[in-house]
Amino acid sequence: MPEESVRPLERGLAVLRAIAAADDQVRAGDLVRATGLARSTVDRVVATLARIGYVREQGQELHLTPRLMGLGNAYLAASGLSGEVAARTARLADELDESVSLAVPDGDGVRFVTQAARRRAMSVAFRIGDLLPAERCAPGALFAAEWDEAGWAGWRARVAADPEGRAFPALPPGPAAPPPEPADLADRVERSRMTGWALDNQLIEPGLIATAVPVRDAAGRTRYALSAVSHTSRHTAQGLAELVLPRLREEAARLEELPKDQAAYADAELTEAQGPDATDTTDAKAQLGPDFLQSLARGLTVLRALGRARGDGLPLTAIAAATGLPRATARRCLHTLALEGYAALDGRLYRPLPRILELGYARLSRLGFADIAEPHLRQLTARVHQSASVTVLDGTDILYVARAATVRVMSVYITLGTRFPAHPTAMGRVLLAGLPKRDRTRLLKAAPPTSLTRRTVTDPAELNRVLDRAAADGYATADEELEEGLRSVAVPLKDAEGRVVAALNVAQHAGTTPLDETIGALLPALRETAAAIEADLHTAARFNGVLMP
Repeated sequence: MPEESVRPLERGLAVLRAIAAADDQVRAGDLVRATGLARSTVDRVVATLARIGYVREQGQELHLTPRLMGLGNAYLAASGLSGEVAARTARLADELDESVSLAVPDGDGVRFVTQAARRRAMSVAFRIGDLLPAERCAPGALFAAEWDEAGWAGWRARVAADPEGRAFPALPPGPAAPPPEPADLADRVERSRMTGWALDNQLIEPGLIATAVPVRDAAGRTRYALSAVSHTSRHTAQGLAELVLPRLREEAARLEELPKDQAAYADAELTEAQGPDATDTTDAKAQLGPDFLQSLARGLTVLRALGRARGDGLPLTAIAAATGLPRATARRCLHTLALEGYAALDGRLYRPLPRILELGYARLSRLGFADIAEPHLRQLTARVHQSASVTVLDGTDILYVARAATVRVMSVYITLGTRFPAHPTAMGRVLLAGLPKRDRTRLLKAAPPTSLTRRTVTDPAELNRVLDRAAADGYATADEELEEGLRSVAVPLKDAEGRVVAALNVAQHAGTTPLDETIGALLPALRETAAAIEADLHTAARFNGVLMP
């Protein structure tokens, strides 16, 4: 008897794709039109996705959250990417002074999985998760060289049905300009077979050029394409190839030597905030009743569990054990994911497929640190009814990079980009406390503390005691030290390696309330908010560089 698919999971994936593909803000009505689902079904799907943290509702608008990137991270981890691969790609980009990327085949397309871009006024880069048609990029010729007749037939059918590439949102809008060289894919494939590399001479858009070489697996098949990308204001297409080919080939050979199954990161990199397990979905079902689609939540849990696949994949028993689901439930979810193109079954082993990255990964990879923090700041402000801010350390100052202000008759007015000395502020103390002792001492010697109010701590020994206490307690306060009547409590924000990268605070009028009462009222909410920001930051930054202020 054929396995039945899980319809709520199919519908949930359709909604996620529709939100990810939208050009602007999305509302439930937009999803009804995009998916063809009934409004009641869309509402239940959205409620479920919001409950498990993949979608955020802001008024009537719907936004994908960084937590959704955990699904894409599952594929990237299972595919063999590691911190070492990303670091090697970044070093190569620095050496060549050009953008460098790794891509994998995805049907008759090419999907980017690692990106190291150069920061210039005119930069060339795609985002992790972006999909290009094989005929419009250098890696496409390398991957098409391994297509069978069915693959070529599928490609020809797709080109005939969609000659302008509307199914590829990463392509520049409008019709493609005729390239200066023939774009016939078969000719380019044959040329790549003969030379061992492929060229993109303005196939995507005028001015963009690229050179790609294959990175092969143990069986000799092309596992990745390693590319260097530039533009014609810097090089000719052939000139770029002559410049980068020797190093691309050397680096491809080194990447081929890296084992796909690297135990060093198999467990350590799975510590990011996980989706709900079977118990969580049962609790959510009890709380939300029929509005919570338990089958959808369980299916997405199975999809995340595929990130544990190493080598050839995972057996059903391992996936059921990882998710806490019955084998029959896990099997139906896997069957549905395979039908949707997100998983493959090879023999008795399941593995994730790169199409998972279409579920918002490219869209979310554009988020900077402030974008990640701001929704949580709004929630914190609504909870404590005071303004909340995030700062980073810039020399001996703090710099405001994200903020959510409350509306009160008397409130703290600060704008983004505002700077204050670090030593008399709670956030500055958290940031200074997070530095190695030698760096802290150097900064305080370079700019000795000055008095701003009668309460400002300026004695170096006393200030160091304050900073040591902040490091030990995990929070800091400043009570009328920056300005008379201003009190604040701050906590650190840490990256995945435990380094303090920013500080989060709530500031308010000191009034007559004892400081201990203010700490008791604010600190739990601050710590919960910091944990939520850190979870999103760690998920977003696992394979993707998050732009820090």
